[in-house]
Amino acid sequence: MIWFAALAILAGVLVSLSRQINGRLALSTSALESSFWNHLVGLVFITIVALLIGGLFAGAPAASPWWAYLGGPVGVIFIAAGSWLIARIGAAQTALLIIAGQMVSGVVLDIAMGAPGNPWARIIGVALILAGMLVSSGARLPLRR
Repeated sequence: MIWFAALAILAGVLVSLSRQINGRLALSTSALESSFWNHLVGLVFITIVALLIGGLFAGAPAASPWWAYLGGPVGVIFIAAGSWLIARIGAAQTALLIIAGQMVSGVVLDIAMGAPGNPWARIIGVALILAGMLVSSGARLPLRR
């Protein structure tokens, strides 16, 4: 289990690093061009890695439902939006909002798909994480008198 947790943390670090790099590229080009280069270089990289270690065409793509391929367009939108946002609201705020969206949608999907675990514990956990993000961002809540 520790291996999976470490891998997930590494993935999070890499997502943050990727956002920073693409955000910087978007400052020199545009969010769409940054996304284009991200995906083109990524395609070349994954092709080389897959050819070296094998498994590039190991599956049966026709056996997958059509909607299984929507991850590509969704990824393009995610990368372009992140690149555009970093230049406008900063890396930390962009990361916080992306993580908030991931946490909320992850809990909603888990509950909708009937994943094992207590739904209330998930909802309360995400609410606490979102509250922590709000506090750490320095947001001021209006106080009633």
